[in-house]
Amino acid sequence: MTEPAITEHTIVVVSDGAPLPFWLDRWLVATADAVLSCADSESVMAWALRARPRAIVLDARGVRTDVYALSERLKRDSWTAIVPIVLLDSTVDVRRAFGSGADEVLTVQMTPDEASSRLEALLRRSDRDTDVHPSTRLPGAREIEAELGRRMARHELFAACYADLDHFKEFNDRYGFHEGNEVIRLVARLLHDVVKGLCGESGFVGHIGGDDFLYIVPIVAMSRVCDEVIRVFDELAPLQYSEADRRAGYFLGKDRRNQLYRVPLMTLSVGVVTNQHRRFGRPAEVSELATEMKSYAKTLPGSVWTVDRRRDDDPVEASREARSRDAVSAPAQAAAGAGATVLPLRPRQAR
Repeated sequence: MTEPAITEHTIVVVSDGAPLPFWLDRWLVATADAVLSCADSESVMAWALRARPRAIVLDARGVRTDVYALSERLKRDSWTAIVPIVLLDSTVDVRRAFGSGADEVLTVQMTPDEASSRLEALLRRSDRDTDVHPSTRLPGAREIEAELGRRMARHELFAACYADLDHFKEFNDRYGFHEGNEVIRLVARLLHDVVKGLCGESGFVGHIGGDDFLYIVPIVAMSRVCDEVIRVFDELAPLQYSEADRRAGYFLGKDRRNQLYRVPLMTLSVGVVTNQHRRFGRPAEVSELATEMKSYAKTLPGSVWTVDRRRDDDPVEASREARSRDAVSAPAQAAAGAGATVLPLRPRQAR
């Protein structure tokens, strides 16, 4: 027997085969790419562990399957726990249903409008919860892409800023993952406070993963926000080290050949892309260019932010490397004038 294919848009219905309420059937057709029906708890667990479905509907009106016990099993596993569970019954024991881990409880006596509204709200909550990073509670990659798409659709002028920690891995190796997580949370709070403090609701901060973040601000606020991010980070980063490492301005690490070398204190590199002189058809194009600018920023000393000022009317034959040479340091920028592209800020000095 061929195993059913479960995608992120599949909904699994666990039922003894009794007809479902018409409003539930209508919701399944409108919401799911595929609907799998079964009454076998072990099969449901196996399917859900291999590929998380969009949702699982447990019909408690039957007697062959203990759906309350199945709900508890699904919620005990960290992989399947995030799958929203809908429990359907004739007359439901709310305390028992939610106690088993159900995310929504419906009865056949509900009006179609109420039931549909509850189901739609369930999926919105699920999307919101799974689109945030668990340690920082910031929106993840999917919501970052959606936010870029929304701003592009509204034809807003924006700056997408890709922030990445330098020497974070070495810090994590020296101080441990707990302290490393504290640094990640510190950067998340810093970016949130600066962006929201200066831009309010027009600012957005997302967590790509690890020590990578992306914040989006109106283009008129770009310089002020990035300056403040770098300034505050350079004040807070040394405080995450021991007094000895902070005073020295480095610590000794070992490379892959077990040779000692000096590891500088953490700095922050930010690559910035704007749509002031570029037209982007997809969020992925913004992401690709921001990654390129972030990589360039990481080649510069200290904490810096770099902004791409290339234009769509640049000669097509100009190579990426040649155009990247437009990015210059702060002293060169002063000499070059408005055509410069990189704004280094407070290179780190040994402390």
